[in-house]
Amino acid sequence: MATTLEIAKSLLSPPGDTIQEHIDFIGMSQAELAERMGRPKEKINDLIKGREPITVPTAFQLENVLGIPSGFWLNSEKSYRKELYELQRQEELEKKQDWLKAFPVNEMRKLGWLPNTKEKHVLVDSLLKFFCVANTKEWERIYIDEEVSVAFRVSLAHTKSPHAISAWLRKGEIQAKEIDMAEFDKKKFKVALTEIKDLAFTMPDDFTHQLQNICAKCGVAIVFTQNLPKAPISGATRWFHNKPIIQLSGRFRTNDHFWFTFFHEAAHIILHGKKDIFLENVEGTEINQEKEEEANAFAAKILLTENELQQIIEAAPFNEEMIHDFANKFRTPAGVIIGRLQHLKLIPFHIGNGFRQKIDLFN
Repeated sequence: MATTLEIAKSLLSPPGDTIQEHIDFIGMSQAELAERMGRPKEKINDLIKGREPITVPTAFQLENVLGIPSGFWLNSEKSYRKELYELQRQEELEKKQDWLKAFPVNEMRKLGWLPNTKEKHVLVDSLLKFFCVANTKEWERIYIDEEVSVAFRVSLAHTKSPHAISAWLRKGEIQAKEIDMAEFDKKKFKVALTEIKDLAFTMPDDFTHQLQNICAKCGVAIVFTQNLPKAPISGATRWFHNKPIIQLSGRFRTNDHFWFTFFHEAAHIILHGKKDIFLENVEGTEINQEKEEEANAFAAKILLTENELQQIIEAAPFNEEMIHDFANKFRTPAGVIIGRLQHLKLIPFHIGNGFRQKIDLFN
């Protein structure tokens, strides 16, 4: 039984049908048409059946012989080839359903990353456009191949869900392109971290907007991207089209985690090279432990210096009023202080969690 696409292809009319209709109407045979055009009869038959395209010289020959303008033939040919290609492409896209199924398509539709349709070929085509690739092989080359590629310096081949992770990363690139940014200035960005640390302490309602503006003036794109199923990434840093991107998901939804992740990612931009890509909380990617430890130390020091931490430790035993006093004195979030004390095992992990502020970046 013929498929809908096969029926559509069979109903498609090449410009040659019009040639045949016209020569039938005026009583001219294909052999005579071939002779008048100076073309082999076989070529004329191929032209009529759509096997041979109507070129510019052919269109002018038809105009001379049949009296129908060359523009008509060229436009007819263009429309036919376009419609034929679209049907052939649709057939190819229909064959990529396994690739499509590997992505969290339902969630991507809900978030507006993909059109709200169930037509498989439309979704496959939309995914290719989302990733800015011509076909699925190019997607695999960019995101899966273990050799160094143009877009990434790390392969997602050994991660549990490369399709979801690649979609999350790609969305960050799309978001970054929408930000009006200055040229990157490392010194200016380092200085701005002091202002950002104070922003972390005050936490105004529009802190995400202020954070983006401060960083954009330094040439750094900050984007907030919702997690996808099977891609529980807390943050990522990379250079894309010569611009640094810090991509945050707000995964842990507390201010101490959010700000530590931000300053950790900022450290990668300041301390490490343009060729690196850093994905946080993604199993299966190659991790440079030394650079991760450098970024951790940088973030910890920004939020709470060793001297400040020592003052807090020496004031033990700890109580709620003391934590608030130190938070105000050092202008650092109380939740950060609690998190550091918990990490050092100076207080149990179930103590002091009320100091953490809840953060929901997307509501």
